[in-house]
Amino acid sequence: MTEKHKITIHGTGDSFEADSGEAVLDAALHQGILLPHGCRGGFCGSCLGELLEGEVTYPEGLPDALTEADAALGKALFCKAVALTDLEIKVPEYRKESHEVKNLPVRIETLRKLNHDVMLMELKIPEHEQFDYLAGQYLDILLKDGRRRSFSMANPPGKGKLIQLHIRHVPGGYFTGQVFDSLKVKDILRIEGPLGSFYFRDDSPRAAVMVAGGTGFAPIKAIIEELIDSGSTRPIHLFWGVRAKEDLYMLPLIEGWSEKHRNLSFVPVLSEPAPTDQWQGETGFVHEVVARQFPGISAYDVYLCGPPPMIEAARTQLAAQGLPDAQLFYDSFDFSTE
Repeated sequence: MTEKHKITIHGTGDSFEADSGEAVLDAALHQGILLPHGCRGGFCGSCLGELLEGEVTYPEGLPDALTEADAALGKALFCKAVALTDLEIKVPEYRKESHEVKNLPVRIETLRKLNHDVMLMELKIPEHEQFDYLAGQYLDILLKDGRRRSFSMANPPGKGKLIQLHIRHVPGGYFTGQVFDSLKVKDILRIEGPLGSFYFRDDSPRAAVMVAGGTGFAPIKAIIEELIDSGSTRPIHLFWGVRAKEDLYMLPLIEGWSEKHRNLSFVPVLSEPAPTDQWQGETGFVHEVVARQFPGISAYDVYLCGPPPMIEAARTQLAAQGLPDAQLFYDSFDFSTE
């Protein structure tokens, strides 16, 4: 019989069980408890919490996002931590009820280029299955050799059986190369999800600043479309940072939002505009534009989605301007060529 360990979430009275050898985060997700998390690979630090009682181990070694000093102070990275005893843990926030993480086959329904290096891929869920998620979450595409590729859902839930992904072509990328060169409509893939704790906190009274870098626009698009569908009047300030104008691959859609919904403002930011862009708007790094336009950032909730350098720079800048950790939500992703 597999040994189990009881894991109690401090201050809530809630608990769940983890099998021997099972990561704390995996055990929570499989039992419908959404602990904060992002990459699930030990890199982003989103699942960092405190170990108040008990002992954990890291079978693959100390994760990148956990220093020896933090571990000595009782910090733990729950995506990689495996319980050796019963535990009491403290996490910044969690949802007691989450959507079941499922492993499903899906069929490619659509492959359409949105610009020179971003593909819209639509995946169809089997008719007899239900795939529920929170707008902003992501899924993993499971490759035949055991590797995974993570992509955010770009459409809100409740839109039938189709899931939209925005996939950027990474030069030399093992999977994205297939997406652009060899995969075809009706091909079958396998996914696991929903994953991630990037979703809109609708219980907050504050206006929201949403900052996307590149295809980090995908989950923010899903969140905004869900807010629009719900009739929300919460003020939203959207910033999208890309290299050149052609990388604003859904500009007409956003302009349509802005025209119809006065509570939504939009600022595109180009880091390297082409001469042919004849760009008159904001330039530079998107987080610096946000910091300049919102010196009183502590009055807002901030949502960030993009590559790790953007996330880290934005977190540092906005924290220096007084943004509390509890008002910052982010999804940090990287591109793999392996």
